[in-house]
Amino acid sequence: MSDRDQVAAHLDYFRELGVTGVSKDSAWTDRLEHPSVQVSENAETVKPGNPETLESIRADLGDCQRCKLCTTRTNIVFGVGNPHAELMFVGEAPGADEDEQGEPFVGRAGQLLTKIIEAMGMQRSDVFIANVLKCRPPSNRPPEPDEVATCEPFLFKQIDSIKPKVIVALGTHAAHALLKIDTPISKIRGHVIDFRDGIKLVPTFHPAYLLRSPDRKRDVWEDMKKVRALLGAG
Repeated sequence: MSDRDQVAAHLDYFRELGVTGVSKDSAWTDRLEHPSVQVSENAETVKPGNPETLESIRADLGDCQRCKLCTTRTNIVFGVGNPHAELMFVGEAPGADEDEQGEPFVGRAGQLLTKIIEAMGMQRSDVFIANVLKCRPPSNRPPEPDEVATCEPFLFKQIDSIKPKVIVALGTHAAHALLKIDTPISKIRGHVIDFRDGIKLVPTFHPAYLLRSPDRKRDVWEDMKKVRALLGAG
């Protein structure tokens, strides 16, 4: 595909989302809302005094054997992107493509996430992308509680190291793991939640869900407008 064809494809996608242009006026921030969402008392709220580097966190993870997923995975999928990113995306777990390549969100859902990031005026290299689980569950089944409990400390260490301004929780399992709540994603999607140490968290639908329900892409774009406003873009 030529550069011209790629640009045309991206423009078609943005139009599908309802994007008609990137405004510099207050229209981006007029829709910013702060609905009240009760966060569990068990949610991580206190940041350690000396955050580790991503390199030391990855070294600590090592060839992880801490849960049963070590027997079925191909690669550990640690995360990728800017170690000082203002925006972080968190999904639930690697899929088959991610397990094979060792990088999060590289399959069909990942390609859609890349388009969403580009529609926001950024590149994948500008953000950091990770999952709650670092290993693929067999047959892409949902994460089990013991797996989340074993793996999520590494995610929180990543958050403390990166210090993003905004985290986008992609889908039910990511939102539940981060916030320690069991509210359906449809109820909290698009809410701006005070997370920890000044970080704002915005739950939204997972890109894999959008592939099955493309009519919800507009909802995600509205959520990303709020994210842009929180980042001071627009």
